[in-house]
Amino acid sequence: MDLRAELLKSIWYAFTALDVEKSGKVSKSQLKVLSHNLYTVLCIPHDPVALEEHFRDDDDGPVSSQGYMPYLNKYILDKVEEGAFVKENFDELCWTLTAKKNYKPDRNGNSIVSHQDAFKLWCLFNFLSEDKYPLVMVPDEVEYLLKKICTAMNVELNSCELDDYLSQEPQGQGGLTVWQFLDMVNSGRFLRGIEQEAVSMAVEEVYQEVIEDVLKQARSPHGYLWKKGQLRRNWSERWFTLKPSVLSYYMSEERKEKKGSIALDKHCCVEVLPDRDGKRCMFCVKTSSRTYEMSASDTRQRQEWTLAIQTAIRLQAEGKKSLHKDLKQKRREQREQREQRKAAKEEETQRLKQLQEEKERKLQELELLKEAQRQAEILLQEEEQRRRQQHEEMQRTLEIQLREAEQARASMQAEMVLKEAEAERQRKRILELEDMQERLQEALQQEVKARQDEESVRYAQARLLAEEEEKLKQLMKLKEEQEEYIIKTQREKQVLKQEMENKNKCLEEAQKQLEEVRVNRQRVDQDVMAAQRKLRQASTNVKHWNVQMNRLMHPIGPGDKRTNVSSGGFTGYQPILSQRDSSLK
Repeated sequence: MDLRAELLKSIWYAFTALDVEKSGKVSKSQLKVLSHNLYTVLCIPHDPVALEEHFRDDDDGPVSSQGYMPYLNKYILDKVEEGAFVKENFDELCWTLTAKKNYKPDRNGNSIVSHQDAFKLWCLFNFLSEDKYPLVMVPDEVEYLLKKICTAMNVELNSCELDDYLSQEPQGQGGLTVWQFLDMVNSGRFLRGIEQEAVSMAVEEVYQEVIEDVLKQARSPHGYLWKKGQLRRNWSERWFTLKPSVLSYYMSEERKEKKGSIALDKHCCVEVLPDRDGKRCMFCVKTSSRTYEMSASDTRQRQEWTLAIQTAIRLQAEGKKSLHKDLKQKRREQREQREQRKAAKEEETQRLKQLQEEKERKLQELELLKEAQRQAEILLQEEEQRRRQQHEEMQRTLEIQLREAEQARASMQAEMVLKEAEAERQRKRILELEDMQERLQEALQQEVKARQDEESVRYAQARLLAEEEEKLKQLMKLKEEQEEYIIKTQREKQVLKQEMENKNKCLEEAQKQLEEVRVNRQRVDQDVMAAQRKLRQASTNVKHWNVQMNRLMHPIGPGDKRTNVSSGGFTGYQPILSQRDSSLK
């Protein structure tokens, strides 16, 4: 809660106190006096020209709070500086104006709190009240404030009795106004048997802690704290008061003569010291420039002071100016969270109720669906009977197709028998080639016949390769036809897949046989090369014998019988090579 919001709360009480007729408007003369007094207590330079200009006499009629707010914000609140005025004097001015009209203590003098204590409770109420007008304090904050006061008096608050009191009040659940709160305290319902002086001391302690941000101060029953001087190094009794930013010490508890102060920041620290110089329960506060040594009356008081100073240093490190403002904000956030959880719970209850209604409606719909399901089951049975008949018809159709596939399988087996016969013929051709190889070896004995045989072999090899390519084309064509037949068979019936795989196996066996024929052909080629080597050797021998024969005989002319015999031998070899090429392919 910033300074402007705090000031507006007190000014609101002063403005409503001047509204005698409760119409929401105040006369200009009273507002002039109020504004002048605010200038004075807030230590703001008076601006009579602006004051007279805003409240001109030619503008008849009283002024509402909305009409007064622009002037209040512009000429007063915008010029306020924190620390330039005494907040207590400002609160006393507003309290004086509102207490005359609204505060009504017991005329017989039986009030629990004095007029000054009522002012402090009014300040505490403004601090803890919600930031909504008219100002009220929620029950949680009422309980918090009463517990603080009772704790200061070492008395336990009866929370159940407080809840009963708030439940009996017409507006107790939503919060109490300050006048209802003061009447509740003055009734003595929660402070029975406690003297007025004890109540006054408790209110003063809570007021200094919450309003004046006094985190800790020495109490009379425990005496003063002892402080060691810096120059003379002697020990003096001082009354200490701790605020979040400063630790001040005075000559006495009346705090009229201030002897000094210790500025606290995040770099300060507090440490416990051992007993020495005849002093016990010692501790020190270390700042960046000096170390302050102090002594408490007992260990408990020392622990309370060290914890309080550490709290003040922590607030400085966190950049917080007031402990209770931070605690108030946290309590407000917790209340908001509780309200959100409550709203969420109510919403969940409403949702569960809707779900229950939806469940009942669903059950009704389920009954209807069950009836519809029974009707659907009857229709389903009829549909099942119809589908069963269709299935039987389809099964008969598939059986017919299966028989057709079996017939196709038998035809394929017949084709495989023919393929086996073809393979047997090819084996016979290979045997014939082997026999021809023996004849070729016999023909190599003559030179001329060997040369013609060599040319015919080359010619036969070329033709054999051509025929081999033709056979390969026929084989590829046969394979494509088989693939087309496989695709066609797969479309007609998946069952024929196994038969086609058998056919492919047969084809692979035929390819293996073809590979064996090719190997045999390579072997024949090797034999031919060996024959060529023998031919060259024979040619060498023939040349040698020709030289010898030339000495004895005339040379043999062309066209003799040997040539004819060689030609006839070659022509007989030619069909054998053709058969060999066919077997290879």
